Amino acid sequence: MRLLLLLLAALPLCARQPNIVLIMADDLGWTDLGCFGSKYYETPAIDRLATSGMRLTNHHHCQNCTPTRAALLSGQYGARTGVYTVGGVDRFDWSKRLLRPVDNVTSLPLDRDTFADQLKKAGYATGMFGKWHIGDNGAFHPSKRGFDEALVSMGAHFDFKVSPPTDVAGRPYLADWLTDRAVDFIGRHKDRPFLLYLPHFGVHSPFHAKKDLVARFKDKPVVGGHNSATYAAMIASVDESVGRVMAKLQEVGVADDTVVVFMSDNGGVGGYGRPDGLIREPGREAKATKKGEAPGEDGKGVTDNAPLRSGKGSLYEGGTRVPFIVRWPGRTLPGSSADVPTAHVDLYPTLLELAGAPKPRQTLDGVSLAGLFKSPDASLGREAIFQHFPGYLGAGTGLWRTTPVSLIHAGDWKLMEYLEDGRLELYNLKEDLGETKNLAGSMPDKAKELREKLVAWRKQVNAPMPRPNDASAAPAEAAGAKKGKGKGKKKSGA
Repeated sequence: MRLLLLLLAALPLCARQPNIVLIMADDLGWTDLGCFGSKYYETPAIDRLATSGMRLTNHHHCQNCTPTRAALLSGQYGARTGVYTVGGVDRFDWSKRLLRPVDNVTSLPLDRDTFADQLKKAGYATGMFGKWHIGDNGAFHPSKRGFDEALVSMGAHFDFKVSPPTDVAGRPYLADWLTDRAVDFIGRHKDRPFLLYLPHFGVHSPFHAKKDLVARFKDKPVVGGHNSATYAAMIASVDESVGRVMAKLQEVGVADDTVVVFMSDNGGVGGYGRPDGLIREPGREAKATKKGEAPGEDGKGVTDNAPLRSGKGSLYEGGTRVPFIVRWPGRTLPGSSADVPTAHVDLYPTLLELAGAPKPRQTLDGVSLAGLFKSPDASLGREAIFQHFPGYLGAGTGLWRTTPVSLIHAGDWKLMEYLEDGRLELYNLKEDLGETKNLAGSMPDKAKELREKLVAWRKQVNAPMPRPNDASAAPAEAAGAKKGKGKGKKKSGA
């Protein structure tokens, strides 16, 4: 009897930890999926994932790729890691602006434990295949940051290079080649808990796709700002990847033991052509460092994020609100959705709870979403999520995707404080998702309340602030390799 009781008591400890699959598209807009509203792009595999799981419709990442990846992997806001954008502050000419940007860290500091570090400690096999972009070399490579297996590639969809150097037979499409590595990883680790991180380079520029998929969309009637056959074909390749991963999980018998998450790293490249799509400030114009380096120079993009305002590079909703889908068999209610504000920093504590993994050395800024996955009405026990961007992202002569800004998103309310002049913008996103009506003037008490909370948060996390511009101050890249704040090799990823 005593032995039986001991065995019964040990049963919860013997239950298998769920496998975890994280698939992230690059630059995929909030409405670029069928299950998020597109009537032109075709995403049957991702739509099936949403039908069998839950959509988070109010999920936010950073305005471009590198800071999102740093936040996901560290569980910290950029104000703590120093990773705010892609490349150095000299990437765009801010010499005639009012503020000197805060130096940007280009590699995730080495004194931060990644979620892969922690899941590995919990017994997981860990694999990463795709775009890393938070320090691709030496000690910053994912193979040194908790991943047992790691192959990094970005910058091209055909004729791509891989780190570490790997033979690539033929001329495959990158999304397909990465998926080959992913399904192979699943097959080899099906008998133990595994973490698979598959961050695609698709659908980032250059806009190249497989010819047969482009042909599928060539004569299809366009719908609004969704009108590029090549871009549609790129999305279709990412969708094929999701379908292949799900099929492999089913084939090896672990689909019901696996939590699958699909998301994008930031908003889509589009929405700039509308009057409110870009920041225009005559009298303080500046040029992009390289013509055409940033989207929006011609007022166009490859997609449209409507009804959201603006797109990638902006901290309006079009730049930060992204599709997020989770399938957790037996936990998520099929076909459900949740509209509570969630953010990139929430993924890390969520994974720790799912895996029963230990906490990292660093403070975590997010909250676990495991309870929300089980119940769309669950409370997350916090007031707000935040963003802090103390720099500039250009978009051509006289145009900016964003200037220095901080924001707080609390419930239905969003307050943005532009740091050059202290301008406040207040929006009720429930009533005005497109951020067309600035209520800061008509609701000063609400604006004051939210700004005080924003200021308190900046103080709490010691958020660095841009300082008045001194034209003699040359821009410099943040370094400090001793603390892990070294420069990573700069690559494409605006």
